[in-house]
Amino acid sequence: MADDIMFASMKDIKPGRFILIDGVPCRVVGIDVSAPGKHGAAKMRITAVGIFDNQKKTLLKPSSADIEVPIITKRKAQVVSVAGNVVQLMDLESYETYELQVPEDLQGSVKPGVEIEVMESMGRKAISRVMGS
Repeated sequence: MADDIMFASMKDIKPGRFILIDGVPCRVVGIDVSAPGKHGAAKMRITAVGIFDNQKKTLLKPSSADIEVPIITKRKAQVVSVAGNVVQLMDLESYETYELQVPEDLQGSVKPGVEIEVMESMGRKAISRVMGS
């Protein structure tokens, strides 16, 4: 699991980047920075959404602190079959087959034969977008 994580400074985090909050990989959607006070450094409040569960999470840390950043790999896969909201996919590099849930926003566009992009981090996978046919 240590191979799936690297560290970055809080100052380097921007909306759209990925961070770990409570061990869950999340995409940053908002950042609020407070001014440094009389007795401390500036604080950053990060709002993020989980990649795999779409739950909103917040993190409050000093701007000088380090934060864990997950290593995310994106791979191409082809849809083999669709059964309700579960699809069987074949990885286009290793030819491995596996099943994943289709996100609600992509329900109508995932059809057999279509190429999609799969994000993988910390042993979990999720469909991120439809590439085309």
